[in-house]
Amino acid sequence: MTAPLAHLKILDFSTLLPGPYATMLLADLGAEIIRVEAPGQPELTRLMPPFGADGQSAYHAVLNRSKRSLGLNLKAAGAVEIVQKLVAEQGYNIVVEQFRPGVMARLGVGYAALKARCPHLIYCSLTGYGQTGPYRDRAGHDLNYLALSGLLSYYGRDYAEDGADVVTPPPLPMQVADVGAGSLHLVIGLLAAVIRRSVTGEGGMVDIAMHDGALAWNNLGAATALVGGVSPTPESTLLNGGSFYDLYTTKDDRLLAVGSLEPHFWQGFCQAIGRADLVPQGLTFGLSQQRVLKEEIRAVIRAKTLEEWSAIFAEHDVCVEPVLTTAEALDHPQTQARHMVVDVPLAAGGVQPQVGAPIKISNHTPHYRFTGPTPGAHTHEILTELGYNASAIDAFYQDGVVAS
Repeated sequence: MTAPLAHLKILDFSTLLPGPYATMLLADLGAEIIRVEAPGQPELTRLMPPFGADGQSAYHAVLNRSKRSLGLNLKAAGAVEIVQKLVAEQGYNIVVEQFRPGVMARLGVGYAALKARCPHLIYCSLTGYGQTGPYRDRAGHDLNYLALSGLLSYYGRDYAEDGADVVTPPPLPMQVADVGAGSLHLVIGLLAAVIRRSVTGEGGMVDIAMHDGALAWNNLGAATALVGGVSPTPESTLLNGGSFYDLYTTKDDRLLAVGSLEPHFWQGFCQAIGRADLVPQGLTFGLSQQRVLKEEIRAVIRAKTLEEWSAIFAEHDVCVEPVLTTAEALDHPQTQARHMVVDVPLAAGGVQPQVGAPIKISNHTPHYRFTGPTPGAHTHEILTELGYNASAIDAFYQDGVVAS
C-alpha cells in the first residue's frame, strides 16, 4: 500500500512545537522529511524530561519521529548550496520554516532565492503574527496569541468559590494556538498548495500566523461581538460555563463532564441522577437560572464517587463522561481500539510508546520509522545522496558547515 503523502519531500527548518507537530502529522501520512538543525544549538524540546531509554527527550522523540536529521550551519559557506541541491535536484520542493520574517532571506534560503532554483516550490512560513502587519517582528508564545485573539477573555470562572473575588484562570493545559491554530492550519495550507500545484504546476508561499488562527478559532465569540455588539465574558455563554454544560466534582474529588445540551440528552441526564424535576429548568438559559440549576446538580454529583457515576452513565447515552487523567486516557478501551498508542522503534534498538496518528485513511497503516533522532544523525547519508564524495563531505565537517 502506498502512503497518501509518499510523493511529498519536505525540508523542515522549524523548531519547538508548532512546526514539528505539523510535519510529524505529514510524516505519519508518508511524507519524506529532512529536518535541518543548527549544530551546537539544541532546542528546548531536546532538553526537557522525561528521557527515554536512548537518553533522548520523549517530547523530541514524538514530535520528530520518522524525520531524518541534517546538521547544517546555515551561516557557513557552502550551506546554501546544500539546501539548493536538496530543493532543485533531490525533489525536496516543499519548505517549512518557523523563523521570524526575513531571517531565512538573510541566510540566503528565503522564498525568492529558492524559487529561482525551483519555480514550483511551495514555501510555508509559520510565525506568531505573519509576514505583514505591525506585529510581524514581535516575539510571542501560545499564551500571547490566545490573549490577543480574545479567547482568554472569556475563559475561566467569573467568581471565586466563596463568591468574593474574580478568579484568575491558569494557562490552558495544551498549546491551542501553537498546535490548533498553527500546526493544523499549516498542514491545511501546505496541502492546499500541493493540490493547486498538482493541477496548475504553480508553487507559492503559504503564510500562517498563529495569531490569525487563534482569532479564527474565536469565530463564535467574534460573531457575538460583531453582530450582537457584546464581547463574551467568563461563564456567559452556553459552552463556557454559562449553562449546566460544565464540570462537576464527585464525592472522591474527581470530575464529571456533563455535556447533555440537547433536550433528549438533558431529560435522560435528569432521569439518571434521579432529578426529573430539573428538566424544565435546563431548557431555559438565563444566567441566574442556570447558576441555581448548577448548584442543584453540584449537590447531587457530590453525593457519589466517580466510579459510581461512571457505572450509572455507562447505561445512559447522554453525553456525560468522567474526566480522566492522562494515564487513564491512554489506557481507555476507545484509545486502544483506535490504535492511538503505538510502539515506535528506537535507533539503538527497542521501542518507545507514543501517541499515534489521529488521521485514519483506508488502505493506509501509518509506518513509524523511528523516534526523533539525535542532531545530524543522517547528515553523512544525505550528503552522499546529493552526490558529494568522501573528500567533499570531510571538508564540510572540517569547515563546520555540517555536523553529526
